[in-house]
Amino acid sequence: MNKAYLILGGNQGNKNQNLKNAIQLIEARIGEITKKSGIYLTKAWGNMSQPDFYNQALSVETNLSATELLTKLLAIEKELGRTRTNEKWQERIMDIDILFFNDDIINEPNLKIPHPYVQERRFVLIPMNEIAKEHIHPFLNKSIETLLNECMDELKVSLVTNEQMTNGQ
Repeated sequence: MNKAYLILGGNQGNKNQNLKNAIQLIEARIGEITKKSGIYLTKAWGNMSQPDFYNQALSVETNLSATELLTKLLAIEKELGRTRTNEKWQERIMDIDILFFNDDIINEPNLKIPHPYVQERRFVLIPMNEIAKEHIHPFLNKSIETLLNECMDELKVSLVTNEQMTNGQ
């Protein structure tokens, strides 16, 4: 059994429902979700002239290989309405990234694990800290908690309120 950590995010449509839909598809096609962070409201990273994101971290147990996992996650994104372009940091219905896969270090053209920007993004580190603060980054040899404490990213990341969740805003 493999253990993967994922980060989900989206800033189009009903963001709360989009996360729920992604989680249902992950449970049906990927494996058992063993931990879920709260849902976090995050300012857009990279291209800030777009709506805020909802982000959530998951721990998943799966029989899939890392490559198979990536293929299935891309299919889930597409099924939920994501259209990929060559432009980075654009609005999207759903983005699902593999942050960690066991303690593997994978450096292939279409698959980099650990995700190369984990340590630079509070919107990843804060939800990951909630579910796996002692997880050790296999390349940097630091815990998620340490990476969060050292992170220079200043974008605001806050738990989504019940009111925001009800409105999907």
